[in-house]
Amino acid sequence: MILTIARKELRSLFGTPSTWLILGMLQFIFALFFLARLDAFIQLQPQLAQLINAPGATSAVAAPLFSSAALIMMMLIPVFTMRLIAEERRNQTMTLLMSSPVSNWEIVLGKFTGLMLFLVPVTLSCVLIVLTLAAGTQLDIGLILANALGLMLLCASYAALGMYVSALTLQPAIAAIGALAISFGLMLVDISTEEHDASWRALTPTHHFQNFNIGLLNSGDMVFFLLFCGFFLVLTIRQLHNNRMYGQ
Repeated sequence: MILTIARKELRSLFGTPSTWLILGMLQFIFALFFLARLDAFIQLQPQLAQLINAPGATSAVAAPLFSSAALIMMMLIPVFTMRLIAEERRNQTMTLLMSSPVSNWEIVLGKFTGLMLFLVPVTLSCVLIVLTLAAGTQLDIGLILANALGLMLLCASYAALGMYVSALTLQPAIAAIGALAISFGLMLVDISTEEHDASWRALTPTHHFQNFNIGLLNSGDMVFFLLFCGFFLVLTIRQLHNNRMYGQ
């Protein structure tokens, strides 16, 4: 049943013209960032040639591209999560799903899986753009794969958070704004917290993504993302249970 719901979400996403427009604009933005970083790297070649351990193209071009993609996905994912539950409840289509013999956890995991399958090609598009550098230089494949994994985990955390906010309201716009506000607030916590007060920074997804961004694979970071996603998915399941019980 989870896969059935996931396929339904995928068909719904790809069947909407606005989705293709957003994807097209997203690829344009990714390409723009990539070319800007590549041009800056080429311009700095005379200075970099004088350094002993000068950064390569992967560090100077690919890593910043993934970092920019992480910020863009933070702003974009709420647009997709707002329709997962809030829009269906407003259009009364969620009532049919809630009245069917499908458990709350199957609904939540099905919708989450469908959205993540939709986001996988977005991450792969960044990887494909970066791989074009292989035509002129040697790439650090490990750094690229670490960034791709980190970006997927970061997207999963934003998707889980957005789904929970979407389950709290009937208004898709409020769900999108609420999820974006929370994600932006967590990013501000990461930016503004002092280095000696690492306890608050450890609670922010962007802080854990930074290790992936520099090519550092830490099991603690992966556990954080899994716990973060699990926490908000459980909250979403609980909220759907309340909606079903009280007919909201």
